[in-house]
Amino acid sequence: MIEALKDKWFALASKYSFSEILATELWNELIKNYSHKSRHYHNLSHIDNMINQAEIIQDSIANYDAFLLAIWYHDIIYKSSKNDNEEKSANFCKNKLKSLKVDEKTIENVQELILSTKKHQIILSNNNDNAYFLDIDLSILGSDWNTYLEYIQNIRKEYAIFPNFIYNKGRKKILNNFLERDTLYFTKDYKNEYEKQARENLKKEIELL
Repeated sequence: MIEALKDKWFALASKYSFSEILATELWNELIKNYSHKSRHYHNLSHIDNMINQAEIIQDSIANYDAFLLAIWYHDIIYKSSKNDNEEKSANFCKNKLKSLKVDEKTIENVQELILSTKKHQIILSNNNDNAYFLDIDLSILGSDWNTYLEYIQNIRKEYAIFPNFIYNKGRKKILNNFLERDTLYFTKDYKNEYEKQARENLKKEIELL
């Protein structure tokens, strides 16, 4: 997986900078952050999964480079004890993408996509990119139960600093907020594929808390 991800990163970075040294520096930074010992779900496997899905729906994405860059950087800053991870990730990527000579419009696009994951609400409505981005990010919710069970176990590990009575209360609130939505997914493709299973998984998890 690592080598395949590395090839994809360098292919993307080379569109903006011919500096292999810079691309390598940014790659090492990505690897370091996503491989931190505290990352049990928000890690390279999550990035790999999102990129693989992006490749499948590439023809439906208006700004594919921005979409990919947002995937790479949307969880670059992730601390379970903080509530400003999205803002910090968006600011972090701005400086990095500037060094890579990415144009301002694309950088702004990337930042908006990242910020939209805070409340999982669409910010950019001029095309379906934001909708697909959020759907890909939450596709895990609609996975089979065994995969979902592994996901929630990994999420719990990321919040290990919190005792059950605090974690369970907060997690239930998040899950119920999702269930109260008209739909969990924004695109027709993901609604058809994942909506029913996702709702079943969320309800089942609530029963376990």
